[in-house]
Amino acid sequence: MIAVVFGSSGGIGRALAEGVIATGKYTAVYAVSRSGAEIKGALNRRAEFTDEAQLASLAAEIGAAGPVTLCLVASGLLSADGVQPEKTYRALSADAFARVFAANTTAPALIAKHFLPLMPKAERSVFAALSARVGSISDNRLGGWHAYRASKAALNMLIRNFAIEQARRAPGSICVGLHPGTVDTGLSKAFQGGVPGEKLFTPAQAAEYLLGVVDRLTPENSGTCFDWAGKEVPA
Repeated sequence: MIAVVFGSSGGIGRALAEGVIATGKYTAVYAVSRSGAEIKGALNRRAEFTDEAQLASLAAEIGAAGPVTLCLVASGLLSADGVQPEKTYRALSADAFARVFAANTTAPALIAKHFLPLMPKAERSVFAALSARVGSISDNRLGGWHAYRASKAALNMLIRNFAIEQARRAPGSICVGLHPGTVDTGLSKAFQGGVPGEKLFTPAQAAEYLLGVVDRLTPENSGTCFDWAGKEVPA
């Protein structure tokens, strides 16, 4: 059994990779990041997640080693130089939309394109990408954060699509989104002000909760999004 964790240089991604290694369930754990960050016990690889040639090469290498039974996508973008969550539609920017969608929607989609085919047809397998509660359309009461919300809503739709397609070719396959809650990482640092201390998780806590959710998933759960506590996030 092989596990692959994308985004392993980030706080949650590193913790997920370390958590997967600690389970001892997998014959190999690949940790993939844009920087090629070193994680002890992992096969560390470097890739740009929107570069199909790099993803195809990586998939060919990993696929030759055996079937992938766990693929976690923990990369994403909330804010960066020139990109901030918008408080109003007056702040919308085509460049910001392109960057946020590339990181939060296109990258997981391309990873799925190249790694879902490596998953076994009958054996249980899980493809999970970090989503967010703010990507829920029905749960949106505050508005704002237009590009980020839209990119995660689009990701949730893709996950649903992947689940439907995988069910036809691989009945044991599970495709889900995972909402980790608010985690004390660089991504959320500027937005932690109103978060109660008990709801601000360390990366290790978040990884433990999410991997617990993954362990309990069944094919009937495929196509949905779950939070860190295992509760379904509304579409």
